[in-house]
Amino acid sequence: MPARTFYQKLVDSHTVAVLDEQHVLLYADLHIMNEYTSPQAFSSLREQGRPVLRPRRQLAVVSHIIPTHPVGNAQRVIFDPPSALQASNLKRNCRDFGITLFDTTDDDQGIEHIVAPEHGWVRPGMVILCGDSHTTTYGALGALGFGVGTSEVEHILATQTLVYRLAQDMRIRVDGALPPGTSVKDLILMIIGRIGAQGARGYAVEFCGATIAALSAEARMTLCNMAVEAGARAALIRPDATTFEYVRSHAADLDNAAFAQAMEDWRGLCSDDDARFDVEYVFHAAQVAPYVTWGTSPDQAIAIDALTPSSEEGAAAQALAYMDLQAQQSLLGLPVDRVFIGSCTNGRIEDLRSAAAIVKGKHVVASVRAMVVPGSGAVRRQAEREGLAQIFIDAGFEWRQPGCSMCLAMNDDVLEPGERCASTTNRNFEGRQGRGGRTHLMSPAMAAAAALAGSIVDVRTLNPEQEYSHA
Repeated sequence: MPARTFYQKLVDSHTVAVLDEQHVLLYADLHIMNEYTSPQAFSSLREQGRPVLRPRRQLAVVSHIIPTHPVGNAQRVIFDPPSALQASNLKRNCRDFGITLFDTTDDDQGIEHIVAPEHGWVRPGMVILCGDSHTTTYGALGALGFGVGTSEVEHILATQTLVYRLAQDMRIRVDGALPPGTSVKDLILMIIGRIGAQGARGYAVEFCGATIAALSAEARMTLCNMAVEAGARAALIRPDATTFEYVRSHAADLDNAAFAQAMEDWRGLCSDDDARFDVEYVFHAAQVAPYVTWGTSPDQAIAIDALTPSSEEGAAAQALAYMDLQAQQSLLGLPVDRVFIGSCTNGRIEDLRSAAAIVKGKHVVASVRAMVVPGSGAVRRQAEREGLAQIFIDAGFEWRQPGCSMCLAMNDDVLEPGERCASTTNRNFEGRQGRGGRTHLMSPAMAAAAALAGSIVDVRTLNPEQEYSHA
């Protein structure tokens, strides 16, 4: 058999039928739904009298539309009528078709890409589909995850398969240790900035190298989550001891014997030594600095000590105008109105630890409204047990309930026109966080530092002796 990449092995092992040279019928081990991608599919199934083929291979989470006001779980109410209808329809559909749902008032409710791994639903070697582009997150655990369109959800529910167009293979190697004061968020922003927002379009990206191997499972999720911002159709990291430890600690249904058997299969999930990749990149961690976006695309990012581009026309000029910035301008000292720490990119416990380490014993400046939104109920409870929540509260942050929140303007956590936000989210598109809002993507530590200073600063200058997390 010819040498194969990790991606090719996953596709081959889940191919039900080869349709032509570019398309296969792909089996899905897990399909995840949220409140806005499934209503049409369920309506069509009802009209045709079709059941959901494998309801136990489905998972649903209310995440995008839910308000994050700091009230008790039982009091969480969606007041916007269309959003409330979406949530109630999802609840009814999951009840009628026998699908597990993390509903609005569930203690473990949160963002789908954080809830699924922490409850052991994601394991190496799986194919996972979801009507959300950041499904690439699951590649951190050696699973092939990718987003699907709303029109494809019905086919998946009815057949547990998808007509899938094959991707090409890209490998990105990163070696060396991340410098103090930097994180995996800075690394992925640097990579996206180097290869471009379309640099991985049409490719499944495999990350490898000593830097990647040294990352925690949660940091790997941040990396794979944002690979889609370079256009990647999937992102993968070879499962290793870090992966196995994470899955073992979260998959409660795996006893010792089952886990040992699973590991025998998981150890073979890797690219063959002589596998051919269509494109390869090599980066060095020593080149990573704290990165911040200046424009309206994640690839419009610069190191904190660099200047915005010198462009008088085109997309760069348009982005600078929208962001109210000038060419050849430093972002250092740029005032911010809001700070948001959360999202499926940076709403995990390691992200909150990183931010709390910066703000402990300090206070948010009066001119900034700062929010911390845990990625799930489990993350929120752990942060409270560890004392992180109290650190944020004492520092003047709002400690919110879990949800997608200010990542996108589908709930009531939105920017006002003209407001500038230091954000740990994954996209900085025009209006993404609110009509006329201006978003600067950065790491949790950088966002926390901005809250303390009231402006974008270099986190490395705040606490020279600080032990920084690479989460």
